[in-house]
Amino acid sequence: MYIRTELHVKGADPVSVLGRTHRTQAERREQTRTALLDATIDCLVDLGYARTSVQEICARAGVSKGAVQHHFSAKAELMAAAVEHLTEKLRGRLATSIAALPGGASGVAAAIDLLWEGYSGTLSTAATELWVAARTDPELREAIRPVDRALGRSTLDHVTAVAGDLPKERAEILFWLTVNLTRGLALDAELGGDPKRRRQLLDEWKRVAVMLYEGTSA
Repeated sequence: MYIRTELHVKGADPVSVLGRTHRTQAERREQTRTALLDATIDCLVDLGYARTSVQEICARAGVSKGAVQHHFSAKAELMAAAVEHLTEKLRGRLATSIAALPGGASGVAAAIDLLWEGYSGTLSTAATELWVAARTDPELREAIRPVDRALGRSTLDHVTAVAGDLPKERAEILFWLTVNLTRGLALDAELGGDPKRRRQLLDEWKRVAVMLYEGTSA
């Protein structure tokens, strides 16, 4: 009824009115989806996967439980979408930061710092909860695997650009060594490990990575 009344307003453009209505509905849908994804990440970080329920997610998002079913067909899909939502933000930040890095050895060391920053913190906490749960949950494993792979491929493309003349195979090895090291260090942080030791390990890896870069590209 609202749309029909609006269409008869003097001077109103039916196409523009319909367009505005459609965009408003789409924006509301996207707002609800974003609220659900942010609430899911908060729950994973605060409560862990085992204690994260759809009911709790809805309460934090301020939406009804039925709203979840309009966006996600299963809890595993919601969890994977939440990590993808977070990694998209990370991917954007990494792309911008890596693009500003200098080339050569100094860029390699700076890229390692960026990867450590990106693969630790909130993303690491939420993703670790899901990776552990996925070990015994095939549905969850199938949902989050492509998300994790997509982040790795995208970030690798940006890091390879910084590596300059470094052969692609060597750049990929250095990248995946860095990713796995930073994930291990992030888990160490979650378990209350010594922050000084983590910094020493990261600094040592940067030194070794720069040596490998210079030795290969020379």
